Amino acid sequence: MEPKEIFSKMNADMQKSVDHVLHEFSTLHTGKANSSMVENVVVDVYGSSMKVRDVAAITTPDARTIQIQPWDKSSVAPLEKALLDAKLGINPVVTGEVIRLPIPELSGERREELCKMAQGFAEQGRIGVRASRKEAMDGLKDAQKQGLPEDDFKRGEKDVQKSTDDSVAQINQALSAKEEDLRQV
Repeated sequence: MEPKEIFSKMNADMQKSVDHVLHEFSTLHTGKANSSMVENVVVDVYGSSMKVRDVAAITTPDARTIQIQPWDKSSVAPLEKALLDAKLGINPVVTGEVIRLPIPELSGERREELCKMAQGFAEQGRIGVRASRKEAMDGLKDAQKQGLPEDDFKRGEKDVQKSTDDSVAQINQALSAKEEDLRQV
């Protein structure tokens, strides 16, 4: 494999790890209503499994409420069941065709629990970045065996490490921001 291909794949894989961590962070609720908290909850409707965002409009009328309005009246009950099964820590309130999720105030204990979850997501992301680094390094070693000059190999090693450090720094920065958001009273 050519060094360009190795770096292209490595950068794409590292970006996927960072993006996944950022997505996971968006699902942690901080006491503020955010539609991403529920949009990926899976609902059994129409004989198949679909995400909430595919069967309903999700809005946040205020900072403490998520409102879900299904496009089909018959999907209210399955939506309510899916939201309860998702164990979001929020009890849905059904009023006619609209489901409201009042976001409770977070206790200090729950905030710490969410911080630990965020740290776990960040660590999984860092593990993904390191796996991409290892794969790229193995690719460079194979390329060296196939005739890649020593100078190019050393330069490649430095570039791989710089990309790794940059990706880990992005994850750590996002973690710090999420923890600060979670700890705000």
